[in-house]
Amino acid sequence: MMVRKISRPLLYVLLMAVTAIFGIPVLWTITSSLKPEAEIVQYPPKWLSESPTLWNYTAVLERFPFFQWMMNSLIVAVVATVIVLILNSLAAYALARLNFRGKKFLLTLIVSMLLIPMQIDVIPLFIFFSHFEWTDSYAALILPTTANVTGVYLLTQFFKSIPKDLEEAARIDGCSDFRIWAQIILPLSKPVLSAVAIITFVSSWNSFLWPLIATNSDATKTLPVGMAQFMSAHAGASGSAPAYGITLAASVMASLPTLIVFIVLQKYFVRGVTSSGVKG
Repeated sequence: MMVRKISRPLLYVLLMAVTAIFGIPVLWTITSSLKPEAEIVQYPPKWLSESPTLWNYTAVLERFPFFQWMMNSLIVAVVATVIVLILNSLAAYALARLNFRGKKFLLTLIVSMLLIPMQIDVIPLFIFFSHFEWTDSYAALILPTTANVTGVYLLTQFFKSIPKDLEEAARIDGCSDFRIWAQIILPLSKPVLSAVAIITFVSSWNSFLWPLIATNSDATKTLPVGMAQFMSAHAGASGSAPAYGITLAASVMASLPTLIVFIVLQKYFVRGVTSSGVKG
């Protein structure tokens, strides 16, 4: 009993320390984005600016189509997340609740695909989309992200934990598999659906390699690719020092959508991930 009373305060202290380790760089980025360039590079550094300014944010919006890049990323991330939730939940329902030959082998094959890195698929994907002339389009950016193996696995494990009595009662009432999936399974799966939504949204939002290869115009360029172009432009072609304030301001604005999504869905996130390992 004494060990438990002692360990709980120590756990809180440890969690606060870890939070501080991860939080300090974020706070430094925010405060530095409000500083003039001279104060960012001064030594010793200061947390707060003596003359805070929004010039860095204004410069980002004036010099590059930042909102266009952000809108492209938002469209790609939201549409990909919706498609993933629908397709993955359908696949997970079949793997978790239906009986058919080769189900275990299929699930093992899907899970083994987690070991295959995205870089291996880049060349075949580019050849495929080039053949249909779909490069530099939203379709090229969205479709590859819908094959979300992690989402299928998490949803399958969660669906297995749902009592079968509910499904059997629904079948007695004449419900089809589609109605059971839509009216029983999905409403009970909000935690894991939220977890998959966060993982998919953040992964799609931060994707860099494939959008870099698949896009070549600002009309479809996503934010990570635009940010890379932005930072390389401000590094200076002649080797001049980069504009840290502008880069930090752009980074803060680029992080806001993912932060908002996580704050909205965070109460379901931990519960969804932990409960996905429970088997029924």
